[in-house]
Amino acid sequence: MKKSPKNTGFPILGVLLVVLFSLQACQPPEKEYTNDLAGLRMKLSDKQKELSKMKSEIATIKDSIAILDPSSVEVKRRLVTIDTVNTKTFKTFVEVQGSVQSDETSNASSEMGGRITQLLVDEGDYVSLNQLIAVTDMESVNKSIAEVEKALELATDVFNRQANLWKQNIGSELQYLQAKNNKEQLEKKLETVKFTITKANVYAPMAGVVDVVYAKQGEMAGPGAPILKIMSTGMVKVVADVSESYLKSVKRGDRVKIEFPALELERYARISTIGRSINAGNRTFQVEVKMSNRGGALKPNLLALMYLNDFSASKAVVLPTELVQQDVSGKSFVFITGNDKENGDIAQKIFIETDQAYEGEILVTEGLEGGEMMIVQGSRDVNDKEPIQVLRIEDAPISTETEKAASQGGK
Repeated sequence: MKKSPKNTGFPILGVLLVVLFSLQACQPPEKEYTNDLAGLRMKLSDKQKELSKMKSEIATIKDSIAILDPSSVEVKRRLVTIDTVNTKTFKTFVEVQGSVQSDETSNASSEMGGRITQLLVDEGDYVSLNQLIAVTDMESVNKSIAEVEKALELATDVFNRQANLWKQNIGSELQYLQAKNNKEQLEKKLETVKFTITKANVYAPMAGVVDVVYAKQGEMAGPGAPILKIMSTGMVKVVADVSESYLKSVKRGDRVKIEFPALELERYARISTIGRSINAGNRTFQVEVKMSNRGGALKPNLLALMYLNDFSASKAVVLPTELVQQDVSGKSFVFITGNDKENGDIAQKIFIETDQAYEGEILVTEGLEGGEMMIVQGSRDVNDKEPIQVLRIEDAPISTETEKAASQGGK
């Protein structure tokens, strides 16, 4: 007959009893303490020393048990949270500083010049097309009209007399033609001078807001010299100088984001114009984006930040930058969940190749294909092939208690 295996429980129990009796036998007689402050402090100090000694003895007992019964030791697992590695479109943007400019401006000026007798608008006023905005003094023209009218009166009388004589065959045809020509010349001159008087009024060449008034009432305005500048505010454009290195990335019609920091405003629009030449001084080309300006909030020369898309990748594996680590050789790696026959769920170290990074995300070009379960919380604390315990899928923020437990590794 086969002998039954010996029962190992008694030796273990015997060892524990011997150790406990030894500890009790070795305990010194309990001290007596006074109830004053000094006595209580002494008692606290002694108890703390006893507690420390007791912990050390308990650890020794646990080690002895582990040697006699290895199966009784529970494998420690690092607490982690995980999330699925997904694919998406990855884009990077370059920030370029620009400014708001009026889409259209025009100067209002007097064609003939003269002293400004009336200035009917001020800076900031809105004017419509062909609105009367100023009147200039045309006294000299009025005097010229009077002189021409007087000369025409005499020329007309001379012509009539000469015509009557010519009908009676008195005088020469040349005298008749000279009188007629003199009369007609003065008529044309009077017509011209009278047309000039209409130039005393200055009208708005376009609808918009009066941006700058150059001349004041009572001052002289030269012919063609601007009296004021009118700016259209219904439409504006954001103009930015972009480095020539982005020439291939920027195309007309591209949708861009524009921020106005002073207004805490964000707008989206499409590129309307791309400069045809490169500035030799700073190696840049101009990009213009037209946009509506209802309400007039966008003022000329207002600072604007334009974000141009310089790189795009579809169906790309993208990870939070904080999850990507580097070893001593400089290689990048991450931890995903794996499985071991002995330990179950474990942390698996995967080396990856990365490319561009933008706003806390990085593009992964090699090492991951999507669908893997990425270790999120606790990724900085685990080691390769270390047993882990998954708390839950990272589909919602974990609680403070769970996050604290994950950072401590379940210890």
